[in-house]
Formats: sequence, C-alpha cells, structure tokens
Amino acid sequence: MSTKIQLLAHASFQLTTPEGHTILIDPWYTGNSFLPAGIDIPEKVDIILITHGHRDHLDAKIIDIIRTKSPKVIANPIVRLYLQEQGVPDHVFEQMNAGGTITVKDVKITMTNAFHFAQVYMPDGKIGYTHAANGFIIRTSNHFSAYYSGDTSVFGDMALIGEIYGPDVAILPVGDRYTMGPLEAAYAIRLLKVKHVIPCHYGTLPVLTGTPEQLKTLTVDVPQLRIHALKPGETLDSAGISGK
Repeated sequence: MSTKIQLLAHASFQLTTPEGHTILIDPWYTGNSFLPAGIDIPEKVDIILITHGHRDHLDAKIIDIIRTKSPKVIANPIVRLYLQEQGVPDHVFEQMNAGGTITVKDVKITMTNAFHFAQVYMPDGKIGYTHAANGFIIRTSNHFSAYYSGDTSVFGDMALIGEIYGPDVAILPVGDRYTMGPLEAAYAIRLLKVKHVIPCHYGTLPVLTGTPEQLKTLTVDVPQLRIHALKPGETLDSAGISGK
C-alpha cells in the first residue's frame, strides 16, 4: 500500500495513508476559489495539521469542520489556544511543540521550525494570537516521509531536517513575497538533500510571482531531482518514489 499526497489548492493538501486514514494539512475550503470543482471536505477526516493561523491555512469554518468530522487536531500552542477559546474541547488536540514527535493512527508526526510571522483572524473581525509558524514531518507505515515546510523562509537548519528525517518529498512554497521564492527554495532543496519536491503557495495571487519553472531552472545542477508541479486536485503517489 502507498501514501498519496493530493494538492487541494494553494498550500492545502490531503494525505491518505496506507491504512486509508485521511490527513488534511492547512485546510482552506471556505471561499477558496482555486479549488477545482468537486473537491470538498472529505467524508472522513482523521487528522488535521495546522501550521499557522493565516486565513489561507486555517479555514474560516475550521471549528465547524472539527465539530462535524471529529479529527485529531495538531497545531502549535498559540493556534491551539485560539481554537480552545472558541470552544473546541481539549480532547480533540494532540498537544505538541517544535522538535517533538507523536504517533497518531500509525502516522509519526514531528513539528519543525518555520520562519514566518503569523496571527489569527478572529470571527469578530479582530486580529490576535500572534505566533510563529511551524512545519511538519509526516512518516507513514510504508516508511514514506514527507516534509511540509509551511510558509517559511529558507533557513540553515533545513540541513538538520534533511539529515535527521531524510524526507522522500518536500512540499515547499515558491511564490515569493510572503514566503520563499524560487531562489530560496533552490537552496532549501540543497540543504534538505531531497530528490522529490512539490511546489506550492504560488500563482494564486498576482503578487505570488515565483513559479515551478523558475525553480527548475535554478536546480538543473541537482542530480536526480524531480519537481512535481501538481495542479489543484492532482495527486502524487509514493509508489512512484523509490518504490514506497
């Protein structure tokens, strides 16, 4: 059995484990005009991973999604506090912080650093709960490892992430302005020593000018690198990556 990674749109992903568990990463359904027709919240959601509180990563109706789907939710402590204060019960969360690893439904999840200033846009229109974003390492039972960097700049400790976790695929933003652009992502690839990359967080706003094509040009010297420029709704199957 394989692990499947589906780009929903922008920087939202759905991951399906070999056991059939569904993981949503930074879900953004409400008001997301970039979602293809037919893409909607799955009937069954087992885990939701949240990297930070910006509206394109934390669905405006996330509390309704949690209430109706009953997933385990993993978020950094500040986003978790916000959700708790909005009425999400404590038992929904798997508490953790950067550097820690937990196992949920046969999936090992590690929270990593990211460098991105964030806040939560609250239902009353106010802005609060300022926090640093984070990323995740996700390791499934078929020994497949994915690194979702979240919104971030490039940083030197990506080399440690590559050395410790050896991700089979890295999901990296390339749009520039609010995150890494292609130049920085090209350095991230070298630091991680990863051979498969899924670009995200580009092309959905006019100011997000970085492209996968630019990234490919900047990494032509990286041996055996494959950049999977998924279109919204498309899926990468781990069976095509080193037989996993």
